[in-house]
Amino acid sequence: MHIGVIGATGTIGSRVVTEALHRGHRVTAFSRDASAITDRRENLDWASVDVLDAASVAAVLPDLDVLISGFQPGNAARDFADTLRRSIADPTVYATAAQALLKALESRPRTRLIVIGGAGSLEIEPGVVRADHEELVHASLDELGLPREYAAAVLGHREALNVLRASNRLWTYFSPAEQIAPGERTGRFRIGGDQPVLDADGRSRISVEDAAVALVDEAELPRFVQRRFTVGY
Repeated sequence: MHIGVIGATGTIGSRVVTEALHRGHRVTAFSRDASAITDRRENLDWASVDVLDAASVAAVLPDLDVLISGFQPGNAARDFADTLRRSIADPTVYATAAQALLKALESRPRTRLIVIGGAGSLEIEPGVVRADHEELVHASLDELGLPREYAAAVLGHREALNVLRASNRLWTYFSPAEQIAPGERTGRFRIGGDQPVLDADGRSRISVEDAAVALVDEAELPRFVQRRFTVGY
């Protein structure tokens, strides 16, 4: 397959690139400015794209089978604090990106889109979404060591999911586990839909490497078209 990855220098995006290449796929990796990137692995090309500009995205869609977007304002892998600040300052940016991606797909309606989003829109019980309850969001952010102001970005991610849900394009939304960090690639995890997957200790957690496995699995064998999915141990 030919897989495009937006945010390919980011924490999750870089692992998705590696996972896809490992499986023998051709990858076009997108960044805001790819001119200075020196990664020249086999079957890997780099290109610049502005995910907030539908025309910029549409221009890179030809020949792609799947486009995986790990867009974040800033680059959390390089400067996490800066990404936090940007996300809090303009939480609407996630919905704006979703709208631009869907607009771009009007010219390539058979290209599949996988958007890497947030965990705050998962249902903690049927019909109850954490993002709808400020005290629950704050408790989760406290546990993760994130500022409570980031609740605005949690709502921003949920709005991006709502934008996708109103579309008839071939989209998939990926909510990672609440606790996600670089770790081991085990290839062993469980898959869920709108509720988090909890381990024996009641925790929602996954390594970035295994999240990448799940994303490339979905690219290869689509199970959640026009749906959201999540993973956890």
